[in-house]
Amino acid sequence: MIKRTTTAALIAAALLTLTACEGTDTSSGNDSKTGQGNSSKPSQGSDDKAATSNDTTKAETASLPDMTGKGLQSAQDQAQEAGFYSLTSHDALGRGRMQAFDRNWKVCSQTPKAGKHSTDTKVDFATVKLEEDCPAKDEGAAPEAAGGSMPDFKGKAVKVARQSLDASTSITVNDASGQDRMVLMESNWKVCSQEPAAGAKLDGQPVTLTAVKFEESC
Repeated sequence: MIKRTTTAALIAAALLTLTACEGTDTSSGNDSKTGQGNSSKPSQGSDDKAATSNDTTKAETASLPDMTGKGLQSAQDQAQEAGFYSLTSHDALGRGRMQAFDRNWKVCSQTPKAGKHSTDTKVDFATVKLEEDCPAKDEGAAPEAAGGSMPDFKGKAVKVARQSLDASTSITVNDASGQDRMVLMESNWKVCSQEPAAGAKLDGQPVTLTAVKFEESC
């Protein structure tokens, strides 16, 4: 009698457990099918707010200070403090020199000028070395490609001349002083004469330049 009672109790307990489990599985299935319950997908309203926030960030403006006369390193630091991070610089004398040590250069002018600008604006500083005078006009514009005719390179840096000519052009540079010096730092040398002459048609022929250092006379 005791065995029968125990067996019946065990069967009843098993049935109750099975019923409870089936009820739980059915509930989970309904949530999954209807999309109800916990969901990480943001509402359309949230997407709109995020887009508006991003647009606001892109359109942010700030005041760019006037950096004229400042050291290049200080100018860059102050521009970043104002919120501008797209910074570049060039040689205002048109010699194509790199500003390897920013503290050795000073700002002659800047593009754009001081005022309100979008913070993603590219800021370009025209510079010279600390011991040099700023030119009346910024000569540091990127050299234009020579194209089909020979430009007039007289007085320009040998480096600028090389940058203007096609990369496949064979170029020979000779010391115009007659000392037969090697022209190693081309940004320190200016062109005295050239062959072919300015205006001549360029069709792959070699180019020959004579040059002296900038502090010398041709």
